[in-house]
Amino acid sequence: MILQALHRYYLRKQDEMPPEGFDQKEIPFLIVLDLEGRFVDLQDTRTPFGKKKIARKFVVPRENGRSGKNAWQTTNVLWDHYGYVLGWPKSDTEKDRNTALKQHGVFIEQVETLHNAFADDEEIRAVLFFLKGGQFDDVYAHPAWKDCAKMPGCNLSFQMSGLNRLICENKNVQSFISGTSCEDEQKEGDESPDMEGICLITGEHSSLARLHLRTPIAGSKSNAKIVSFQKSMGFDSYGKQQSFNAPVCKSASFSYATALRHMLTKDSRQRLMVGDATTVFWAEKKHDIEDVFADIFGEPAKDNPVQDHKALVAMFRAPQVGAKAELDPGTRFYVLGLAPNAARIAVRFWYEGTVAQISDNIYQHFEDCTIVHGPNQPETLSLFRLLVSTATQGESKNIQPKLTGDFMRAILSGTPYPKSVLAAVINRIKAEQSKKDQNGKSIQNVTYPRAALIKAVLVRESRYYKHNMKEVDMALDTSNDNIGYRMGRLFAALEKIQEEASPGINTTIRDRFYGAASSTPVAVFSHLMKLKNHHLSKLENRGRAVNFERLIGEIIDDITDFPSHLSLADQGRFAVGYYHQRQDFFTKKDQ
Repeated sequence: MILQALHRYYLRKQDEMPPEGFDQKEIPFLIVLDLEGRFVDLQDTRTPFGKKKIARKFVVPRENGRSGKNAWQTTNVLWDHYGYVLGWPKSDTEKDRNTALKQHGVFIEQVETLHNAFADDEEIRAVLFFLKGGQFDDVYAHPAWKDCAKMPGCNLSFQMSGLNRLICENKNVQSFISGTSCEDEQKEGDESPDMEGICLITGEHSSLARLHLRTPIAGSKSNAKIVSFQKSMGFDSYGKQQSFNAPVCKSASFSYATALRHMLTKDSRQRLMVGDATTVFWAEKKHDIEDVFADIFGEPAKDNPVQDHKALVAMFRAPQVGAKAELDPGTRFYVLGLAPNAARIAVRFWYEGTVAQISDNIYQHFEDCTIVHGPNQPETLSLFRLLVSTATQGESKNIQPKLTGDFMRAILSGTPYPKSVLAAVINRIKAEQSKKDQNGKSIQNVTYPRAALIKAVLVRESRYYKHNMKEVDMALDTSNDNIGYRMGRLFAALEKIQEEASPGINTTIRDRFYGAASSTPVAVFSHLMKLKNHHLSKLENRGRAVNFERLIGEIIDDITDFPSHLSLADQGRFAVGYYHQRQDFFTKKDQ
């Protein structure tokens, strides 16, 4: 299903993707030659991008995989790093110098093979003359060479003077590559014969791929694949080895892998990071949602810090009569979450549905997360802000890996959020109840993102399972009689009394008692109620003291005993009640 959708995406975008056997690769420097193979120039293709320089991408023959002690025997066609192209070692040790010489010899042999196949090709002959001459002093004397030599594994390719394309893009080279592009990577001593069968993607009878192409993601090894089987390690079935266990024809293997790599590029608008998961998305046909999906879940742009995520997704919700393809709500849409694993890539989550279905589910997610907040805070919270609120020290690297996939799947499918979200948020609130800033003042632990996340989990679970219980509202709800919610309100009121009784206080009851108050109220609230009387006596404004007494009476009305413990869900309601009451204290009331 996943591979078929990727294969169809390649067919849809075929004109924008490299042909079979080719790939897009950043080539920082080009060696420019004349027809006699003489060096003309060393062209720097990089352009400034912030503080860095980004190399231009070119369509070049697909990179050949190489590993192990004999990796030097494998080279790429008419492009590679400076060890292969010029025999330049990565360091001045004898071992690296010898390795570079062997790499360079293999590179020359590859060009000789090309020349033998196309003896009349002037461009290939010019490259061979240049390499056979071995006089690279002019290259090393060029001002751009210093930058190239400083880049580890700097890639180089060749261009003829006066032409705007690389030599490896000429018709003869393309013909050579197309004849060998379906050949799998071969390891030393491996002479596995070709196997034919029914392709699981296309349904056609064709030559099957023994090894699939690499599709590395952030955090994975450079040779990571989405489909792979370790040889002779118990994964063989009915005598079939490696990817013959999941038969995919060579052309389909190329198409799905190329489509995935196309979306995984640095500048791709169809990729976003969700925790440690790399998420890609695409539609079955051209649709405007592809251009804004990353913005719906991503951080607001610096020039628009108060971006409303709900507004972005709202435009795709309503079905439109006679809508163009770019806005057709019935268009199929796919979201794939991938995570790095030890030897291969793990599928963290996969979802497909129509644009209308996904838009409705995403919009409902933002509705569920809506909660009262400060005037300078955004109306909607990005996925990152929600998830990082569950992480230790508020760092993205500490987001629980499985949590991200489960949370994203729940958003897209409209199902209840995972229980682990609620547990993670509550644990962070308790862990940070006594956290101080650099001035020693207490830092709020029930933050806007955490309260929004807890409220969303509780609301969705209540709606989905039709619990006979009042839903948590987006703002203070004095009619909510849930014991956890009321205990949270009471705790906020007691803290507010303490703060007004001792202006500028650095440590409040939250720093010492929040964890116990939210889980075992009976253990602390009797003491806090006595402490409240002391704080009220210190208030100079007696009218304010009376108002506080009235508020507390309203909150604990008909409560005869404080509960011995609160369930996880009620601990969440405690946090929301505390947050709602705190926000209400700082909200200006109409006269």
